[in-house]
Amino acid sequence: MSTLSPVTKAHRFDERRLADYLCAQGLDDFRGGLTVLQYQGGQSNPTYRLEAGGRHFVLRKKPPGDLLPSAHLVEREYRVMKALADTDVPVPAMLLLCEDSDVIGRTFFVMEHVEGRVLPVPGLPEAVSAAERTAIYDAMNRTLARLHTVDWRAVGLSDFGKPSNYAPRQISLWTKQYEASRHREIPAMEALIEWLPENIPDPTGAVGNRETTIAHGDYRLDNMILHPTEPRVVAVVDWELSTLGHPLADLAYNCMTWHLPEGPLWKGLGGADCEALGIPSEEDYVAAYCRRTGRDGVPDWNFFMAFGLFRLASICQGVYARAMQGNASSRNALEIGRKAPTLAETGWRIARS
Repeated sequence: MSTLSPVTKAHRFDERRLADYLCAQGLDDFRGGLTVLQYQGGQSNPTYRLEAGGRHFVLRKKPPGDLLPSAHLVEREYRVMKALADTDVPVPAMLLLCEDSDVIGRTFFVMEHVEGRVLPVPGLPEAVSAAERTAIYDAMNRTLARLHTVDWRAVGLSDFGKPSNYAPRQISLWTKQYEASRHREIPAMEALIEWLPENIPDPTGAVGNRETTIAHGDYRLDNMILHPTEPRVVAVVDWELSTLGHPLADLAYNCMTWHLPEGPLWKGLGGADCEALGIPSEEDYVAAYCRRTGRDGVPDWNFFMAFGLFRLASICQGVYARAMQGNASSRNALEIGRKAPTLAETGWRIARS
């Protein structure tokens, strides 16, 4: 979400009231007022850059309109990033959470602005060399491994989610979210809704109960901020979908880019010459993660990949529904929403392979 623009009509709020509230909470930079711009590119919770007292801050809030159950939980984003502040997972510093809807109409939080690069295209055309691309992908891999080795109990997240039966619960949740925002029939989605619950690997073992980590839920290149000049992750952002979950679901979601086409909306590597670009193959990327986390391999990879694509298709369906209601966070929400059938078809193809 690196593009800034004036706040769209659907997402405006009382800026003076916000400044007064922040001052009352001890953020003295806002005594002289503030300037607000909106980030474009995200599809869920509207995100803004606040400028006050010569400094930049970031505000993230729930969108207006009717919201799907269990969606847009910015309070969870705030909580997990605050909990990770003293770990080696880089996150912005959390400053304030406001759950009083009288201030700007919705729950919101304010965090420090992190200076750096957001690179939205997996092929990394901005990189100066193949070696830099290799280093950036390695940094993304290393950061995910670090997240999955955080002791979630020690950082105060024991009740951040249920530490068991992650896959069955997630399949049920995203099936309900899909059905709540359904606007047309997607045969591949219906097939996945039937196939996934019947093919959970070892539902009472590793996937069901044994392996639990903090799961980001939307871990991808453009949800992290890189150092302005170095191939180093300085902040992981957009934690709306985070929970206690299975690390392989997070890893598979991160790897979906190898299965999606290139293009401004798809953000995929399909058809790209990864070797020439310096980007690892999916196999090598997974192997690097396994080395870092002490894992011998990844069984049932097709299940986790099909599940990730099903889940993203459900998310895109929700984006489309918000676009039709007029309260989507980004101007290209309709186009994003139309990706759901292709995502479901890709997931169903992988499920059958």
